[in-house]
Amino acid sequence: MRAAFHAFARSLLACIILAMAAGCNRGLGVHDRPTRDEARAALIYETSLHQGPEALRGFLADFPKGADLHVHLSGAVYAETFIRDAGRDGLCADPTALSFAQPPCRGKLIPAKELSGDMSAADQTLYDKLIDSFSMRSYVPVSEWSGHDQFFATFARFGGLNKNHIGEWVDEVASRAAAQNQQYLELMETPPFSHATQTGHAIGWSAQLAQADPQAFAQLRQQLLDHGLRDEVSADRDDVRQAEAQRKELEHCGTPQAAAACNVEIRYIYQVLRGNPPEQVFAQTLLGFETVQASMDAHDDTWVGINFVMPEDGYISMRDYTLQMKMLDYLHSVYPRVHITLHAGELTEGLVPPEGLRFHIRQAVELGHAERIGHGVDVMYEDNPRGLLQELAQKHIMIEINLTSNAGILGVEGNEHPFPLYRAAHVPVALSTDDEGVSRIDLTHEYMRAASDYGLTYLDLKQLARTGMEHSFLPGASLWVQPDDFRTPVNACQGQTLGASNPSHDCQAFLDESQEAAAQWELERRFAVFEAKFQGPAFDRMLHGQ
Repeated sequence: MRAAFHAFARSLLACIILAMAAGCNRGLGVHDRPTRDEARAALIYETSLHQGPEALRGFLADFPKGADLHVHLSGAVYAETFIRDAGRDGLCADPTALSFAQPPCRGKLIPAKELSGDMSAADQTLYDKLIDSFSMRSYVPVSEWSGHDQFFATFARFGGLNKNHIGEWVDEVASRAAAQNQQYLELMETPPFSHATQTGHAIGWSAQLAQADPQAFAQLRQQLLDHGLRDEVSADRDDVRQAEAQRKELEHCGTPQAAAACNVEIRYIYQVLRGNPPEQVFAQTLLGFETVQASMDAHDDTWVGINFVMPEDGYISMRDYTLQMKMLDYLHSVYPRVHITLHAGELTEGLVPPEGLRFHIRQAVELGHAERIGHGVDVMYEDNPRGLLQELAQKHIMIEINLTSNAGILGVEGNEHPFPLYRAAHVPVALSTDDEGVSRIDLTHEYMRAASDYGLTYLDLKQLARTGMEHSFLPGASLWVQPDDFRTPVNACQGQTLGASNPSHDCQAFLDESQEAAAQWELERRFAVFEAKFQGPAFDRMLHGQ
């Protein structure tokens, strides 16, 4: 009886989905009229969702996810890779601190290379403890050490590795992305900046700078440039260009043996450490703007934007938040083409005093000129939150949603997370991983979490993926006529099958001129391929519960 009821329910759902030719909600489907392949994929998705997590992962693993726009490179690498690389670098493992240490490996310190070959039972125990120490695996919050504390402590523990591994780490992240049908990543990376910050420290800070006087900022900028700040730009550009060259060599790109990861486009976001003194933050931020500007001028397609990192609730981060936003306001006026995305609102009640929750997201947009916001968890604690949501929607400021990270660090999940509120207010949102290595997840996991926790439809998932590609920092115009409205492509590409291999002459010319539109066209191609595969007797039996 129950099986018959479920079969009837699925048949009814199929009829409803296949009758969707009457149209979809705004922005959810091209031309408001889903194809039969799209409707069939939607039905398979609903069936998988009701069959449980394993079936849902089986469906979503190959779902085209477009972009992951909020990824810290160091936090995206799994602990096992760091342990292997520590052995190659000759580092030691400290069994007490559960961290890496510099050689010589004497006393309690154990050569890390012993953890990369045949291990004894004791070595296996240390290996497991290091993985737990370097990540959120097995972690249970306790009264004196929260998930927030564990998460941010991991980075110092696996520090000290040689920078020549960056290309290898990028390859790992790109390979994982390719395996999940992702096509684009923006990786946050901190390149060399010691000369800039030393110069900033030597010049010092003044009362006028503390008041965020634009003229004082301009004078400090010129002093930094006069003292050779641009000398570090070349090294910063080489930092990621060499990483890209190394990862493409590892992936055999351009050869018959090319790995799938070669098809993952990668750009880089310049990380600024906001927990440092103001003169150092200004100097590093200026270096970031100079580096991104130089990359854009040279058309080398590496650096595309900047972001501020380190815990937002840190003492200096909280004390200097408004000052740092005013630094960005000034530097944006000098370098208006440099893209800005900012961590803002990665806070919750109790983590900081109430007054610390009232302004970060709004200032990031209005002073910091953020085009995207990372996290945005405390939005409903801001002054006039409904007005802020309306402003974010009107300005098309995208929120980079990190569900697992927010649950682990802030304890915010389910109906306590503002993800549904952003969607209801028509604020553009896209899913991202934040630090998938530390969290021990991947982007498919985040899609699963969003689908299960918030009852998303198949068309909702497509909207999330399209939104991510829409808000990438790739150069060029969008494929879509209206921002965040995925119904109508630009005139040159209207009347065609989106993602087709043979666009018209005018459409192809448009795609050739815009990396952004070309990436969006590729996403549509992937959607078509993905949806076309749900044909045949096996899927028919699945739909009918056999």
